[in-house]
Amino acid sequence: MEKFITLTSTIVPLPIENVDTDQIIPARFLKATSKEGFGDNLFRDWRYDKTNQPVAGFVLNNPAYKGDILVAGKNFGSGSSREHAAWAIGGYGFKVVVSSFFADIFKNNAMNNFVLPVVVSDAFLAGIFVSVNKDPQMTLTVDLQHQKITNNATGQSESFTINGYKKECFLNGFDDIDYLLDKKDKIEDYELRA
Repeated sequence: MEKFITLTSTIVPLPIENVDTDQIIPARFLKATSKEGFGDNLFRDWRYDKTNQPVAGFVLNNPAYKGDILVAGKNFGSGSSREHAAWAIGGYGFKVVVSSFFADIFKNNAMNNFVLPVVVSDAFLAGIFVSVNKDPQMTLTVDLQHQKITNNATGQSESFTINGYKKECFLNGFDDIDYLLDKKDKIEDYELRA
């Protein structure tokens, strides 16, 4: 995995509340057991019409918006516990999802798939949407080491929380197995002393 320390990127705004996992990746795409190709079907039913033509009004089809950060409305990732939703977001290329609330299962699935969920206040989230409406090229900076997110258009920053274990995994580019292997000497030393 690639280390995640600080990311500055333009954003893709999705100011829709209560986005559930079936909207993120429709159930008909869940038959695959590999993560490959899920990004192609991210928000499939919003991105494409019934004839598979891009829906002009949907943000992922708008060339003005691109970047490594998806900024979503409140209550993102609710519904069923499908890990495929995190696969689709990561597969599309997003490294961070910002919202004022995430469903717990989605939040954990995202972190397990190296997509950083950043929870901000409702007011900070609203400020991001105002900024991107004024300038689609505005950027956010996510500083994981200091657990701070900055709206570079306004200079406003806010702290966010993350589980210490997952923070260490992101900072070092570790999945769960890498983390254990990194601690192997300490584990073996403990076993010898126990």
